[in-house]
This record gives sequence, structure tokens and C-alpha cells, in this order.
Amino acid sequence: MITLESVGKVIKGNSVLEDISFTINPKELVCITGPSGAGKSTLLHLMIGAEQLTSGKIIIDGVALNDLPPTVLQLFRRRVGVVFQDYKLLWNRTVYENVAFPLEVCGIPQKLITNRVAAVLKDLGLQRKSNMMTSALSGGEKARTAIARAIVHNPMILLADEPTGNLDPEQTSMILDLLQLIQKHGTTVVLATHEVDIVDRLQTRVIRLEEGKVIRDSVGGYEDETTKSAAAAEAKEHKIFDKIPPASSSPGKNKIKIISIHS
Repeated sequence: MITLESVGKVIKGNSVLEDISFTINPKELVCITGPSGAGKSTLLHLMIGAEQLTSGKIIIDGVALNDLPPTVLQLFRRRVGVVFQDYKLLWNRTVYENVAFPLEVCGIPQKLITNRVAAVLKDLGLQRKSNMMTSALSGGEKARTAIARAIVHNPMILLADEPTGNLDPEQTSMILDLLQLIQKHGTTVVLATHEVDIVDRLQTRVIRLEEGKVIRDSVGGYEDETTKSAAAAEAKEHKIFDKIPPASSSPGKNKIKIISIHS
């Protein structure tokens, strides 16, 4: 479960996000929407601990991100998939090398990397592009490569920031189908987008931001706020964290470790 409690973010004296509170259940597909400058990208950065909160808390499965030491926070990020707005692919490496990179960083054995990357590239229709440099890919292929890299380690949470921003309608449809398929396989998907057509097509839960504030949290299209309210959150967990019972020398505090990527 992802819970935001009165989250605020001030940058250079300007309030970018103010009093943001909502909960996202495991296996939900949620659109974070609103106009450019509403704070969507900043919100996603806060949800992976890439930026510091000014106020409030972000809690993942009962663990506050702002309470994690840097080493544990880094491990947490490795269990979350992120598709950046500009993809952030390694342009001087092949598709295979880009997708394999997160597994190499985690120290996964080479045989497992080879098998896992091959399977993901096949699922996303990229197996024939495996040895191609990412700089030579089309827009849709770059987007699919970024998604492949984000899901190759079986993340429990996937954050996607405007992944269809520069794509044509056919490529956009393909990416949305992929995100829905990923969600159906059990991953929580949070999609930031300002595109009306995407929200209208998905007809899923919509959290709309304007001027850094939540002005809507309901299910429906971009303009349809009355279809039905978003379902009440249930007490479920992604099980990213494993809570170790406290030692007698430090009563009242649980140690936290990250569930292994092998599990």
C-alpha cells in the first residue's frame, strides 16, 4: 500500500505540492493527471525518494520513506520500476544492455540475466532489436525499451511519467495495452499524464492535480468526475519490506530489510 499523508514540496520558495493525501492499493492502475506544471513529475520523484519532502510522509507498506537510511532507500528503489519522461536510456548501449543493466546492478547471476532479458524482450516485441543501439530506435521502440528496463526485475510498483508524450496514436495504444497487462499481472501502476485521450480510454482511477493540490480522486474519464468514487483502500501490502523483530537491546523499533529480488 502506498500512502501519502499531507505531502508538501517547496522548491526555491515556490510551493509545488501542498497537502497531498491519498492511498494507492497494491495492483491498482492509477492516473495522476493535470496540466503541465501541476506537480505530477515532482510527485513521482518523491514517491521513489529521489527528492526530499518539505512536509508530510510517504509510507510504503507501513514504512516511511523519509525515515529510511540512504543505503536502504537505494535498495528500495531497485524494487520499484520507473519509466522516465525522457526515458533516460543509455544511448551508447544496445537494447539488451539497457534492459540488463538493473539486474547487473543488483548482482544477479549472468545466466539468470540472459534468460530474464530474453523473456522480457520477447514479451514486448523487441527481440529483433536486442543488438541495436537505443539511439537508432523509433519513438515507440524507445518507450518499450524503457518499460522493459523498468519491469525486468519484476517490480511490485511501476511509476511511468508521460511515457507516451511523443508517440503517435498507434504507438500510444500499444504502450497503454502494455501498462494494463503489467497491472493485470499484479504490479501497481501509477501513470502520470496530461493527455485527455489516455485518461478517457483507461477509465480507471484518476487523481487530478492543479496548482499542486488534489482537486479530484475518482474513477472515470478526464472530465467525468461523477462516474463513481474510487474504491476505499484496503490494508494490503506489496511486501517490498520485511520487518525483522526488534532485538531486546533496541525495544520498540523494527529493523527493515528489502525482500530479495530473487524472491
